[in-house]
Amino acid sequence: MICDGVIFDLDGTLWDSSESLTDVWRLALAGEPDIPRPPTTEELQSVMGMTAPQLMKTLFPQLTPERGAELFAQLCVVEDAYLREHGGRLYPGLTETLEQLARQCPLAIVSNCGPEYIPAFFAAHKLEPYFAGWECIGRTGKEKWENIRLVAQRLGMTQPVYVGDTAMDQAAAQKAGVPFIHAAYGFGRAEGAPHIDAPGDLPGLLQFLT
Repeated sequence: MICDGVIFDLDGTLWDSSESLTDVWRLALAGEPDIPRPPTTEELQSVMGMTAPQLMKTLFPQLTPERGAELFAQLCVVEDAYLREHGGRLYPGLTETLEQLARQCPLAIVSNCGPEYIPAFFAAHKLEPYFAGWECIGRTGKEKWENIRLVAQRLGMTQPVYVGDTAMDQAAAQKAGVPFIHAAYGFGRAEGAPHIDAPGDLPGLLQFLT
């Protein structure tokens, strides 16, 4: 697969933050009368990659959209500070893979998250030097496929690839007109796409424009 840039999803592709997020949701939703219990780690893993309205509707179907948005904003305040301090679990070999790829082409992140989530990932794990840029729905209000195109244009990528772990990621890449690579070690499934079983498999799939 020939490329001149690699754009990554975050959750299920670069890290697994679900255990940390379980603590975040427990802290942020404590005492809320319309939340009978916080979601489990498994429930949070099942909604990774969704937009905020989608995941709140899935986890708490009894809430109005307005109440869901209110609680999600409350959650983000706790989440950003917690993740900056505690981080998540990086997938094995990730740092070494990023270091290798960053010598070959620009790297970026596009995720359906709030505006401080990717900076929290950078702050916790000191990986920002490997990335030339990033974007998210929380900062632009745009869908993932639009943000993939936006980042590619911003960084001068003419043949990027997108690496993600779910069918939603695959659909976004297809809509953006970008080849997709499935991170099969993540949270979801994808059909008919080349896949990797660990981050370290990625360089072997790529050839770089010079």
